Amino acid sequence: MPPPPGFADGPVYLDFNATTPVDPRVAEAMLPYLTGHFGNPSSGHPYAEAPRRALAGARALVAGLIGARPGEVVFTGSGSEADLLALRGAVLASGRPRPHIVTQATEHPAVLETCRALERLHGARVTVLPVDGRGLVDPAVLAAALTDDTALVSVMAANNETGALQPVAALAAAAHARGALFHCDAAQAVGKVPVDVGALGVDLLTVVGHKMYAPKGSAALYVRDGVALEPVVYGGAQERGLRAGTENVALAVALGAAAEIAAGELAGGGPDRTTALRDRLHDRLAAELSGRVRLNGPERERLPNTLNISVEGALGHELLAAAGGIAASTGSACHSGTRSPSPTLTAMGFAPARALGALRLSLGRWTTAEDVETAAAALTAAARRTGQDGLQD
Repeated sequence: MPPPPGFADGPVYLDFNATTPVDPRVAEAMLPYLTGHFGNPSSGHPYAEAPRRALAGARALVAGLIGARPGEVVFTGSGSEADLLALRGAVLASGRPRPHIVTQATEHPAVLETCRALERLHGARVTVLPVDGRGLVDPAVLAAALTDDTALVSVMAANNETGALQPVAALAAAAHARGALFHCDAAQAVGKVPVDVGALGVDLLTVVGHKMYAPKGSAALYVRDGVALEPVVYGGAQERGLRAGTENVALAVALGAAAEIAAGELAGGGPDRTTALRDRLHDRLAAELSGRVRLNGPERERLPNTLNISVEGALGHELLAAAGGIAASTGSACHSGTRSPSPTLTAMGFAPARALGALRLSLGRWTTAEDVETAAAALTAAARRTGQDGLQD
């Protein structure tokens, strides 16, 4: 499938973990529900029939990708909203006077900030677990942190910076052993690696459209049958009563189409192709910058598309600025002109210099071998200039 119009005309795009272009097949699938099929799927007249069928079909496709039943899929407006519904919903429905939540240090802010809000507004107690040098949570550490008041454990499937894949099945089993629910933000994992809610043993799981070639604003939460949640939006009975409001059928259809395409690519060996390109990029950089390239995160237990490296003697943002022609991310954030190291890499125990030198290079559906060669050459040349001219100073 050719890339979307305009995609090939810009810089080499290596920021697929930030967002993905909308697949043209996804755009084509949703278009009729922005034009002719405008009816409200809850209405009782013929204009509702096509939107209602489309909504049901999209729900089934999303469910099929993650091994769920269609009725267990709740459409939301973003991954952050899905996380909010899962965490706030489970905590408020638990009935515990001081519910306990457990998460971990490298979670997405959508989870961490929701935990802080529940602590502030509802008296919840929050435990944030440490990670090891690979960014992984030890199931034994989780088990030791659980109490009889633990209502929910929330640990992501894959880290957005390093691609680290958490041992979700073991973590979920530990949570269930103490009677707690388990939520997994799988925004980065779904569509890139096989995800099966039954095999993982999760009760709640977040799916995000713009990480898998659907538009921004399309997302879903898997809610296992029997799990009680407080609604995130009150009103009508849409989405099992958990998110009132007339459904955005076009975005639901887009998410369903993206899920169907992703299922086909997973079955057809897509992850193997991406892994080969990722490793080729890593090998090229390591060979050309001998002794300067450090891998951040697990070597094997990570997403097939994600390469997070630090280059000794260079700052990540200066490397990207000097390379030119590459769109990627760094391991730092800029606040009022001052760079701060990535909280993820800091939590993994890396020194500020290594964290500030990090680059996140994330590949995707339309990354080619030529893109890899172009990126490797540009980053190598920039790193050599950095080492010679001291751009990091």
